[in-house]
Amino acid sequence: MFRSTRAAPASGEDDLADRDDGVRTPPTRTVVLVTVAATVVTIVLGVLTGTAVLLLGLLVFLPAFAAALCTPGQTAMVSTWVSVVVVVPVALSGERIADRVVLALFAVGFGVLAVYASRLRVSREGALVRLRSTAAAMQRQILRPLPLLTDDVLVDGVYEPVQQDKLVGGDIYDVAATPWGTRVLIGDVQGKGLAAVGMAIDVVGAFREAAHREPTVTALVDSLEAAVVRHNDYAEQRGEPQRFVTAVVLGVDAGTETQLVTCGHVPPYLLHDGTVTAVGSGTEHTPLGLADLVEEVRTVSWFPFPAGATLLLCTDGLTEARSAGGAFYPLESRLSDRADITAGRLTESLVDDVHAFTAGAPQDDLAVLAVRRSPRRVPE
Repeated sequence: MFRSTRAAPASGEDDLADRDDGVRTPPTRTVVLVTVAATVVTIVLGVLTGTAVLLLGLLVFLPAFAAALCTPGQTAMVSTWVSVVVVVPVALSGERIADRVVLALFAVGFGVLAVYASRLRVSREGALVRLRSTAAAMQRQILRPLPLLTDDVLVDGVYEPVQQDKLVGGDIYDVAATPWGTRVLIGDVQGKGLAAVGMAIDVVGAFREAAHREPTVTALVDSLEAAVVRHNDYAEQRGEPQRFVTAVVLGVDAGTETQLVTCGHVPPYLLHDGTVTAVGSGTEHTPLGLADLVEEVRTVSWFPFPAGATLLLCTDGLTEARSAGGAFYPLESRLSDRADITAGRLTESLVDDVHAFTAGAPQDDLAVLAVRRSPRRVPE
Protein backbone atom coordinates (compact mmCIF):
# COMPACT_ATOMS: atom_id res chain seq x y z
CA MET A 1 0.00 0.00 0.00
CA PHE A 2 1.78 3.08 -1.22
CA ARG A 3 -0.03 6.27 -0.45
CA SER A 4 1.87 9.28 -1.69
CA THR A 5 -1.45 11.10 -1.96
CA ARG A 6 -5.00 10.33 -1.07
CA ALA A 7 -6.62 8.22 -3.73
CA ALA A 8 -8.63 10.06 -6.37
CA PRO A 9 -12.20 8.94 -7.08
CA ALA A 10 -12.32 5.97 -9.36
CA SER A 11 -13.77 6.29 -12.82
CA GLY A 12 -17.53 6.16 -12.67
CA GLU A 13 -17.76 7.40 -9.07
CA ASP A 14 -18.81 10.89 -10.23
CA ASP A 15 -20.26 12.55 -13.31
CA LEU A 16 -16.91 13.58 -14.78
CA ALA A 17 -15.40 11.88 -17.80
CA ASP A 18 -11.66 11.32 -18.33
CA ARG A 19 -10.25 12.61 -21.60
CA ASP A 20 -7.23 11.07 -23.32
CA ASP A 21 -5.03 13.89 -22.00
CA GLY A 22 -6.16 13.24 -18.42
CA VAL A 23 -8.37 16.36 -18.13
CA ARG A 24 -11.70 15.50 -16.52
CA THR A 25 -14.82 17.08 -18.05
CA PRO A 26 -18.59 16.48 -17.79
CA PRO A 27 -20.19 14.06 -20.27
CA THR A 28 -21.78 15.77 -23.27
CA ARG A 29 -25.18 14.41 -22.28
CA THR A 30 -24.96 16.19 -18.95
CA VAL A 31 -23.91 19.44 -20.66
CA VAL A 32 -26.88 19.24 -23.03
CA LEU A 33 -29.36 18.53 -20.24
CA VAL A 34 -28.09 21.41 -18.08
CA THR A 35 -28.12 23.83 -21.03
CA VAL A 36 -31.66 22.92 -22.07
CA ALA A 37 -32.86 23.02 -18.46
CA ALA A 38 -31.38 26.50 -17.93
CA THR A 39 -33.01 27.70 -21.16
CA VAL A 40 -36.42 26.29 -20.23
CA VAL A 41 -36.29 27.82 -16.75
CA THR A 42 -35.34 31.20 -18.20
CA ILE A 43 -38.14 31.12 -20.78
CA VAL A 44 -40.74 30.05 -18.22
CA LEU A 45 -39.70 32.82 -15.83
CA GLY A 46 -39.75 35.29 -18.70
CA VAL A 47 -43.28 34.32 -19.71
CA LEU A 48 -44.52 34.48 -16.11
CA THR A 49 -42.97 37.89 -15.52
CA GLY A 50 -43.53 39.32 -18.97
CA THR A 51 -39.82 40.05 -19.46
CA ALA A 52 -38.83 37.10 -21.62
CA VAL A 53 -36.42 39.07 -23.81
CA LEU A 54 -34.63 40.65 -20.86
CA LEU A 55 -34.27 37.36 -19.03
CA LEU A 56 -32.93 35.66 -22.14
CA GLY A 57 -30.05 38.08 -21.92
CA LEU A 58 -28.94 36.29 -18.76
CA LEU A 59 -28.21 33.19 -20.81
CA VAL A 60 -25.20 34.93 -22.37
CA PHE A 61 -23.32 34.08 -19.15
CA LEU A 62 -24.01 30.35 -19.53
CA PRO A 63 -21.00 29.79 -21.86
CA ALA A 64 -18.75 31.25 -19.15
CA PHE A 65 -19.74 28.40 -16.82
CA ALA A 66 -19.19 25.93 -19.64
CA ALA A 67 -15.71 27.36 -20.24
CA ALA A 68 -14.79 26.63 -16.63
CA LEU A 69 -15.87 22.97 -16.76
CA CYS A 70 -16.27 21.70 -20.32
CA THR A 71 -14.17 20.91 -23.36
CA PRO A 72 -13.82 23.54 -26.10
CA GLY A 73 -16.23 21.53 -28.26
CA GLN A 74 -18.83 21.38 -25.53
CA THR A 75 -18.36 25.09 -24.83
CA ALA A 76 -18.81 25.87 -28.54
CA MET A 77 -22.03 23.85 -28.54
CA VAL A 78 -23.37 25.76 -25.53
CA SER A 79 -22.30 29.10 -27.02
CA THR A 80 -23.99 28.34 -30.35
CA TRP A 81 -27.19 27.27 -28.59
CA VAL A 82 -27.25 30.39 -26.42
CA SER A 83 -26.53 32.66 -29.39
CA VAL A 84 -29.47 31.20 -31.33
CA VAL A 85 -31.84 31.23 -28.36
CA VAL A 86 -30.97 34.83 -27.51
CA VAL A 87 -30.43 36.41 -30.92
CA VAL A 88 -33.58 35.09 -32.67
CA PRO A 89 -36.13 36.29 -30.07
CA VAL A 90 -34.28 39.57 -29.63
CA ALA A 91 -34.23 40.16 -33.37
CA LEU A 92 -37.99 39.57 -33.56
CA SER A 93 -38.79 41.67 -30.50
CA GLY A 94 -40.01 45.24 -30.47
CA GLU A 95 -37.02 46.56 -28.56
CA ARG A 96 -34.93 49.36 -29.98
CA ILE A 97 -32.56 48.31 -32.70
CA ALA A 98 -29.54 49.49 -30.71
CA ASP A 99 -30.58 47.39 -27.72
CA ARG A 100 -31.12 44.34 -29.89
CA VAL A 101 -27.76 44.75 -31.61
CA VAL A 102 -25.93 45.18 -28.30
CA LEU A 103 -27.57 42.11 -26.76
CA ALA A 104 -26.88 40.01 -29.84
CA LEU A 105 -23.24 41.11 -29.89
CA PHE A 106 -22.95 40.27 -26.21
CA ALA A 107 -24.33 36.79 -26.83
CA VAL A 108 -22.03 36.06 -29.75
CA GLY A 109 -18.99 37.78 -28.21
CA PHE A 110 -19.36 35.99 -24.88
CA GLY A 111 -19.65 32.71 -26.75
CA VAL A 112 -16.43 33.28 -28.70
CA LEU A 113 -14.55 34.34 -25.57
CA ALA A 114 -15.88 31.32 -23.68
CA VAL A 115 -14.58 28.90 -26.32
CA TYR A 116 -11.18 30.62 -26.26
CA ALA A 117 -11.07 30.49 -22.46
CA SER A 118 -11.99 26.81 -22.52
CA ARG A 119 -9.17 26.05 -24.92
CA LEU A 120 -6.69 27.85 -22.66
CA ARG A 121 -8.00 26.04 -19.56
CA VAL A 122 -7.84 22.60 -21.12
CA SER A 123 -4.34 23.27 -22.46
CA ARG A 124 -3.09 24.32 -19.03
CA GLU A 125 -4.82 21.44 -17.26
CA GLY A 126 -3.33 19.02 -19.75
CA ALA A 127 0.13 20.41 -19.06
CA LEU A 128 -0.44 20.02 -15.32
CA VAL A 129 -1.62 16.43 -15.80
CA ARG A 130 1.49 15.62 -17.82
CA LEU A 131 3.68 17.29 -15.21
CA ARG A 132 1.94 15.31 -12.47
CA SER A 133 2.46 12.08 -14.43
CA THR A 134 6.14 12.91 -14.75
CA ALA A 135 6.34 13.61 -11.01
CA ALA A 136 4.59 10.32 -10.28
CA ALA A 137 7.08 8.44 -12.46
CA MET A 138 9.96 10.22 -10.72
CA GLN A 139 8.43 9.36 -7.35
CA ARG A 140 8.33 5.68 -8.22
CA GLN A 141 12.05 5.85 -8.99
CA ILE A 142 12.95 7.72 -5.79
CA LEU A 143 10.53 6.06 -3.36
CA ARG A 144 9.46 2.54 -4.12
CA PRO A 145 5.83 1.60 -3.49
CA LEU A 146 5.06 -0.03 -0.15
CA PRO A 147 4.89 -2.66 1.24
CA LEU A 148 8.42 -3.96 0.67
CA LEU A 149 9.33 -7.53 1.58
CA THR A 150 12.78 -9.06 2.02
CA ASP A 151 13.99 -12.26 3.67
CA ASP A 152 14.41 -10.29 6.92
CA VAL A 153 11.63 -7.69 7.14
CA LEU A 154 8.24 -6.58 5.89
CA VAL A 155 8.03 -2.79 5.63
CA ASP A 156 4.68 -1.05 5.22
CA GLY A 157 3.80 2.58 5.60
CA VAL A 158 2.45 5.88 4.35
CA TYR A 159 4.20 8.74 2.58
CA GLU A 160 2.52 12.11 2.08
CA PRO A 161 4.29 15.26 0.86
CA VAL A 162 2.86 18.44 2.35
CA GLN A 163 2.24 19.77 -1.16
CA GLN A 164 0.10 17.02 -2.61
CA ASP A 165 0.44 18.26 -6.19
CA LYS A 166 4.21 17.78 -6.09
CA LEU A 167 4.08 14.13 -5.02
CA VAL A 168 7.73 14.21 -3.96
CA GLY A 169 9.02 16.04 -0.89
CA GLY A 170 12.09 16.09 1.32
CA ASP A 171 11.26 12.93 3.29
CA ILE A 172 12.93 9.78 2.04
CA TYR A 173 12.97 6.05 2.75
CA ASP A 174 14.33 2.90 1.18
CA VAL A 175 14.89 -0.79 1.88
CA ALA A 176 17.78 -2.85 0.54
CA ALA A 177 18.28 -6.62 0.79
CA THR A 178 22.04 -7.20 0.96
CA PRO A 179 24.42 -10.09 1.69
CA TRP A 180 24.69 -8.75 5.27
CA GLY A 181 20.93 -8.59 5.88
CA THR A 182 18.37 -5.92 5.17
CA ARG A 183 19.20 -2.22 5.49
CA VAL A 184 16.38 0.24 6.08
CA LEU A 185 16.66 4.00 5.64
CA ILE A 186 14.32 6.81 6.62
CA GLY A 187 15.39 10.44 6.45
CA ASP A 188 14.39 14.06 6.18
CA VAL A 189 16.16 16.63 4.03
CA GLN A 190 16.39 20.10 5.52
CA GLY A 191 14.15 22.57 3.73
CA LYS A 192 11.64 22.19 0.94
CA GLY A 193 11.35 22.70 -2.79
CA LEU A 194 13.26 21.32 -5.75
CA ALA A 195 16.63 21.76 -4.01
CA ALA A 196 15.49 19.46 -1.21
CA VAL A 197 14.24 16.95 -3.77
CA GLY A 198 17.65 17.03 -5.46
CA MET A 199 19.33 16.19 -2.16
CA ALA A 200 16.77 13.43 -1.56
CA ILE A 201 17.62 11.85 -4.91
CA ASP A 202 21.34 11.88 -4.14
CA VAL A 203 20.93 10.36 -0.67
CA VAL A 204 18.61 7.58 -1.84
CA GLY A 205 20.95 6.82 -4.75
CA ALA A 206 23.92 6.67 -2.41
CA PHE A 207 22.05 4.36 -0.05
CA ARG A 208 21.08 1.95 -2.82
CA GLU A 209 24.67 1.73 -4.02
CA ALA A 210 26.47 1.66 -0.67
CA ALA A 211 24.04 -0.74 1.03
CA HIS A 212 25.27 -3.50 -1.28
CA ARG A 213 28.92 -2.47 -1.08
CA GLU A 214 29.57 -1.73 2.58
CA PRO A 215 29.64 -4.71 4.98
CA THR A 216 28.88 -2.59 8.07
CA VAL A 217 26.11 -0.16 8.88
CA THR A 218 28.59 2.50 10.03
CA ALA A 219 30.42 2.33 6.70
CA LEU A 220 27.07 2.69 4.95
CA VAL A 221 26.32 5.82 6.99
CA ASP A 222 29.76 7.21 6.15
CA SER A 223 28.91 6.79 2.47
CA LEU A 224 25.68 8.71 2.97
CA GLU A 225 27.65 11.44 4.74
CA ALA A 226 30.01 11.67 1.77
CA ALA A 227 27.07 11.92 -0.64
CA VAL A 228 25.55 14.81 1.31
CA VAL A 229 28.90 16.62 1.45
CA ARG A 230 29.39 16.22 -2.32
CA HIS A 231 25.90 17.53 -2.99
CA ASN A 232 26.56 20.54 -0.77
CA ASP A 233 29.83 21.23 -2.59
CA TYR A 234 27.97 21.37 -5.90
CA ALA A 235 25.23 23.49 -4.34
CA GLU A 236 27.82 25.98 -3.05
CA GLN A 237 29.30 26.29 -6.54
CA ARG A 238 25.84 27.18 -7.85
CA GLY A 239 25.31 29.72 -5.09
CA GLU A 240 22.66 27.61 -3.36
CA PRO A 241 22.44 27.04 0.40
CA GLN A 242 23.93 23.90 1.91
CA ARG A 243 21.60 21.40 3.57
CA PHE A 244 21.83 18.60 6.09
CA VAL A 245 19.83 15.39 6.30
CA THR A 246 18.52 13.67 9.42
CA ALA A 247 18.33 9.90 9.09
CA VAL A 248 17.90 6.53 10.74
CA VAL A 249 19.65 3.50 9.27
CA LEU A 250 18.79 -0.02 10.43
CA GLY A 251 20.57 -3.29 9.83
CA VAL A 252 18.32 -6.32 10.30
CA ASP A 253 19.47 -9.89 9.83
CA ALA A 254 18.48 -13.33 11.10
CA GLY A 255 19.74 -12.55 14.61
CA THR A 256 17.55 -11.43 17.49
CA GLU A 257 19.20 -7.99 17.69
CA THR A 258 19.11 -5.15 15.20
CA GLN A 259 21.75 -2.52 14.40
CA LEU A 260 20.85 1.17 14.54
CA VAL A 261 22.54 4.44 13.65
CA THR A 262 20.54 7.60 14.33
CA CYS A 263 21.73 10.83 12.71
CA GLY A 264 19.77 13.64 14.33
CA HIS A 265 16.49 11.95 13.47
CA VAL A 266 13.33 10.99 15.36
CA PRO A 267 14.18 7.76 17.25
CA PRO A 268 12.42 4.54 16.27
CA TYR A 269 9.73 3.12 18.56
CA LEU A 270 9.47 -0.59 19.33
CA LEU A 271 5.96 -1.94 19.94
CA HIS A 272 5.95 -5.37 21.59
CA ASP A 273 3.69 -7.14 24.06
CA GLY A 274 1.57 -4.02 24.56
CA THR A 275 4.52 -1.76 25.43
CA VAL A 276 6.09 1.12 23.50
CA THR A 277 9.83 1.84 23.81
CA ALA A 278 11.97 4.49 22.13
CA VAL A 279 15.09 2.63 20.98
CA GLY A 280 18.54 4.11 20.61
CA SER A 281 17.76 6.97 22.95
CA GLY A 282 20.98 8.69 24.01
CA THR A 283 22.99 7.31 21.09
CA GLU A 284 22.03 9.95 18.52
CA HIS A 285 24.70 11.39 16.25
CA THR A 286 24.91 14.53 14.16
CA PRO A 287 22.79 14.79 10.99
CA LEU A 288 24.34 13.80 7.67
CA GLY A 289 26.44 16.62 6.27
CA LEU A 290 27.54 17.95 9.67
CA ALA A 291 30.07 15.31 10.74
CA ASP A 292 33.01 17.69 10.31
CA LEU A 293 31.57 19.96 13.00
CA VAL A 294 32.15 17.42 15.78
CA GLU A 295 34.93 15.04 16.76
CA GLU A 296 32.53 12.24 17.64
CA VAL A 297 32.63 9.21 15.34
CA ARG A 298 29.31 7.63 14.47
CA THR A 299 28.89 4.20 16.03
CA VAL A 300 26.24 1.53 15.80
CA SER A 301 23.97 0.58 18.70
CA TRP A 302 22.11 -2.70 19.13
CA PHE A 303 18.63 -3.43 20.44
CA PRO A 304 16.40 -6.52 20.62
CA PHE A 305 13.91 -6.90 17.77
CA PRO A 306 11.94 -10.06 18.53
CA ALA A 307 9.50 -11.79 16.24
CA GLY A 308 6.02 -10.31 16.54
CA ALA A 309 7.35 -6.83 17.40
CA THR A 310 6.73 -3.76 15.25
CA LEU A 311 9.34 -1.08 14.77
CA LEU A 312 7.88 2.32 13.90
CA LEU A 313 10.00 4.81 11.96
CA CYS A 314 8.76 8.30 11.16
CA THR A 315 9.84 11.80 10.20
CA ASP A 316 9.20 14.98 12.15
CA GLY A 317 6.14 15.62 10.02
CA LEU A 318 4.46 13.34 12.57
CA THR A 319 6.19 14.31 15.82
CA GLU A 320 6.12 18.06 15.14
CA ALA A 321 2.56 18.24 13.82
CA ARG A 322 0.62 20.85 15.78
CA SER A 323 -3.00 21.28 16.68
CA ALA A 324 -4.87 24.55 16.15
CA GLY A 325 -3.89 25.44 19.73
CA GLY A 326 -0.18 24.89 19.07
CA ALA A 327 0.20 21.56 20.92
CA PHE A 328 2.56 18.96 19.44
CA TYR A 329 1.19 15.60 18.38
CA PRO A 330 1.62 13.19 21.37
CA LEU A 331 3.14 10.32 19.43
CA GLU A 332 4.12 8.07 22.34
CA SER A 333 0.71 8.17 23.99
CA ARG A 334 -1.02 7.58 20.65
CA LEU A 335 1.28 4.62 20.01
CA SER A 336 0.42 3.20 23.42
CA ASP A 337 -3.23 3.21 22.37
CA ARG A 338 -2.29 1.28 19.23
CA ALA A 339 0.34 -1.10 20.58
CA ASP A 340 -1.52 -4.19 19.39
CA ILE A 341 -2.59 -2.96 15.93
CA THR A 342 -1.14 -4.73 12.89
CA ALA A 343 1.74 -2.97 11.13
CA GLY A 344 -0.16 -1.87 8.04
CA ARG A 345 -3.15 -0.62 9.98
CA LEU A 346 -0.86 1.11 12.50
CA THR A 347 0.57 3.54 9.97
CA GLU A 348 -2.83 4.29 8.45
CA SER A 349 -4.32 4.85 11.88
CA LEU A 350 -1.55 7.24 12.92
CA VAL A 351 -1.78 9.28 9.73
CA ASP A 352 -5.56 9.54 10.00
CA ASP A 353 -5.17 10.52 13.64
CA VAL A 354 -2.63 13.25 12.93
CA HIS A 355 -4.87 14.63 10.20
CA ALA A 356 -7.67 14.90 12.73
CA PHE A 357 -5.27 16.38 15.29
CA THR A 358 -4.16 19.14 12.90
CA ALA A 359 -7.69 19.64 11.52
CA GLY A 360 -6.52 18.50 8.09
CA ALA A 361 -3.82 21.18 7.80
CA PRO A 362 -0.46 19.37 7.36
CA GLN A 363 2.60 21.50 8.08
CA ASP A 364 5.37 19.26 6.74
CA ASP A 365 6.08 16.19 4.64
CA LEU A 366 5.11 12.99 6.39
CA ALA A 367 6.63 9.51 6.22
CA VAL A 368 5.67 6.68 8.57
CA LEU A 369 7.07 3.15 8.25
CA ALA A 370 6.19 0.03 10.21
CA VAL A 371 8.88 -2.69 10.17
CA ARG A 372 8.20 -6.27 11.20
CA ARG A 373 10.16 -9.48 10.97
CA SER A 374 9.54 -11.14 7.65
CA PRO A 375 7.24 -14.15 7.66
CA ARG A 376 9.94 -15.85 5.57
CA ARG A 377 12.29 -15.96 8.52
CA VAL A 378 12.18 -15.91 12.31
CA PRO A 379 15.15 -14.90 14.48
CA GLU A 380 17.46 -17.73 15.43
